[in-house]
Amino acid sequence: MATDTKRSQVMLRAFDSRNFKLFYTGQAISLIGTSMTQVATSWLVYRLTDSALLLGVVGFASQIPTLLLIPLGGIIADRSKRHHILLIAQILGMLRSLALTWLALSGTINIWYIAFLGVLQGIINAFDIPTRQAFLPETVSKENLGNGFALYSSLVSVTSMLGQAIAGLLIAAVGSGLCFLVDSISYIAVIIALLAIRLDLKKAVISTRKPLEELRTSLNYAIGFLPIRSILIGSSLVCCVWGFYLALGPIFAKEILQGGPNTFGFLMTASSLGTLAGGIYLTRQGNVNGLGKVLVLGIAFMGVSLIVFALSHVFWLSFLSLLAAGFGFILQIIAGRTLLQLLVSDENRGQITGLYVMASTGAVPIGNLIAGALASRIGAVNSIILGASFCILGSLFFMQQISTFHDRVIRNL
Repeated sequence: MATDTKRSQVMLRAFDSRNFKLFYTGQAISLIGTSMTQVATSWLVYRLTDSALLLGVVGFASQIPTLLLIPLGGIIADRSKRHHILLIAQILGMLRSLALTWLALSGTINIWYIAFLGVLQGIINAFDIPTRQAFLPETVSKENLGNGFALYSSLVSVTSMLGQAIAGLLIAAVGSGLCFLVDSISYIAVIIALLAIRLDLKKAVISTRKPLEELRTSLNYAIGFLPIRSILIGSSLVCCVWGFYLALGPIFAKEILQGGPNTFGFLMTASSLGTLAGGIYLTRQGNVNGLGKVLVLGIAFMGVSLIVFALSHVFWLSFLSLLAAGFGFILQIIAGRTLLQLLVSDENRGQITGLYVMASTGAVPIGNLIAGALASRIGAVNSIILGASFCILGSLFFMQQISTFHDRVIRNL
């Protein structure tokens, strides 16, 4: 019993911080609403248009502003109080969700309104995402930062699955409008949590450098500093190859496993469960000293698992291999994100975080495009194997950088 209690204390030690508990609780409620809106929006677009092309266009419209504006969002995060930026972003997000709710419930919704509101959300995300990731370290001590990121990543996986399930039930029962309403209300929780957070004055670092100078300095720093450059490249690699799976997954479900939409749904669930398991596993890590090795092993594990998935013709093996791939994927993401936050200074944290988000998030649609082009020439199976092989080769390269990660992180603690 004492051992179980001690293990629980290690897994949840970031909750020793009042600010982290508030941040986590607010995000837990809000992220469920966000996931519900994502599902409801996709379903509504397809119902209104019956067009896969327009479904992709709306998704692109909500993502491209984020990718283009994230560097600016990072600069703003470093030149202003991140606490205040997050509050403004949540309020704007709530107003955007309320507009979507009103349009849906009044019956005046159309594809162009959805696309326009998607662009607005993409702009908000460009400032919210880098600020939120740069703000999290302000809510928890350095020694518990890895645990905080692991808990938060697990939360994202859980809320995504819950939100998707709840949205499916609500859409079937009453339509998409109520999902948007629930999302609007969920913003209240995170706004209240942010208002209740109290930070030390010394953590509010405001830079006096010119914006372009800051961006140029941060780019030079990220490119010139081997550990950060390796983290950015590694995250881009795994997210790009993960994009292979996301793009080609339906082909495996239908053509190779001889299934249908339910089969694809189960495969997606497997990868989500893998990311959840990986997040829980990392909450058990007592310190950050071994995160360099975790990063490398995550890349290799994901690569090997995707090769097994590509070669499998049996559902249960495909399911287990995707679960393992999701586990390896999230190990690399959490380890890389934590190391990045420990390596950067507070004055350029938002900008470096913005570069990280742009590199990793932008790699997914690039992976989609590459996978589609490759699959049309060499087939889906060979495309996944090729991408996964690059992950394995990449892990061998990054293995050489482990000592650099370790030494620099120790000095920053």
